[in-house]
Amino acid sequence: MSHAAYVFDAYGTLFDVHAAVRRHAEEIGPDGQAFSELWRAKQLEYSWVRSLMGSYQDFWKLTEQALDFAFARFPSADPKLRKRLLDAYWTLDCYPEVPAVLKGLKERGARIAILSNGSPAMLASAVRNAALDIVIDDVFSVDAVKAFKTAPAVYDLVTTSYRLYPHAVSFQSSNRWDIAGATKFGFRTVWINRADMPDEYRDHGPALILPSLESLQFGI
Repeated sequence: MSHAAYVFDAYGTLFDVHAAVRRHAEEIGPDGQAFSELWRAKQLEYSWVRSLMGSYQDFWKLTEQALDFAFARFPSADPKLRKRLLDAYWTLDCYPEVPAVLKGLKERGARIAILSNGSPAMLASAVRNAALDIVIDDVFSVDAVKAFKTAPAVYDLVTTSYRLYPHAVSFQSSNRWDIAGATKFGFRTVWINRADMPDEYRDHGPALILPSLESLQFGI
């Protein structure tokens, strides 16, 4: 099935959020994987809590705060690595299949966009570093509405800008909670279940579950 627009979450879907820690794994030591997972978990937790409180801070500030918490939780990690880890977050690796998938969808005539919690500067850097700026038409940041996913106003950024009904948009995310929010909004959703996690939010299920983005290049 072909859609007018294919919209992608950024972190965890197009870009590997654990790449920053992996680049410095030897220096961080044996707690590296747990450290990275906690950094990501707190980053998301802070976005949800701030949305509920109505106390918005941009995603970069939350990323810094989450990293500081991870350092406090894992004293074995040297805080002197803070700047290097933050710098690495601006140039995260994209997943191997991403460039070909986005190129293939664009060649089919679809609009290609990112819809992300990330701040505009973060997203611009990640897209440019991965050389995806030549295939991505638009980058939508939650900063425009000062609320994080899964607020309906976030998903509405796409439909308002493109003047499309929600069902004309195929939305891809590796985050199951994001898929739930987008499904509730009315998008056709594809859960990229890279980590083979069990399903949840079953009352707001995806149209499709894939282990990576690879199959999307065939326009499914």
